Amino acid sequence: MSSFEAVSAAVVLTYMALFLMWTMWAGRASGRSVWLFGKGSERQGLPALLFRLLFTGTSIYALVALFLGGAPADPMHVALFGGPLAPFGALIVLAGAALSLYSQVYMGRSWRIGAASGELGRIVRTGPFAISRNPVFVGQMVLFFGLFLALPSLATLALTLVLIVAVHLQVRIEERVLDLELGVEYRNYRRDVHRWI
Repeated sequence: MSSFEAVSAAVVLTYMALFLMWTMWAGRASGRSVWLFGKGSERQGLPALLFRLLFTGTSIYALVALFLGGAPADPMHVALFGGPLAPFGALIVLAGAALSLYSQVYMGRSWRIGAASGELGRIVRTGPFAISRNPVFVGQMVLFFGLFLALPSLATLALTLVLIVAVHLQVRIEERVLDLELGVEYRNYRRDVHRWI
């Protein structure tokens, strides 16, 4: 296993742990559940399932890569192993994890997973949210793209594609809930700031 693969796998595992720790802290700090996938009238079952599979699958993959000496061999990994993109991929993993965690922490007590009427925090319009309405998701997509470059395999490609589908489904749901719940305030924010960048 190259040092770039090891760093990428370690960053992914650290990101997953910090994401969950911050989510638990945000729930305690706000005094309410921040897990909203099962609440509200919007059906969030499919994106919720995809995110759970994604986080579990990615954690298992990163653990296997770290502790068993590298990514499981498959045709893509064998063809691209040790390629010139691995160092670049490791940097992208680190940048994506940093952006996603910074954005999550920046939301403070407004942090939620999923969306449901009556359960939303205030709109955060400053910091990374002045550039993107979804910087946590942007960071996650950057992280997974970097993971694919650092540990190229059919598994990391599949995980990246699952993330893209889950994010797109969830963002559409959240936008509908925010529009109904916050009205003009959210529509003004949506007009001023792009969905992604």
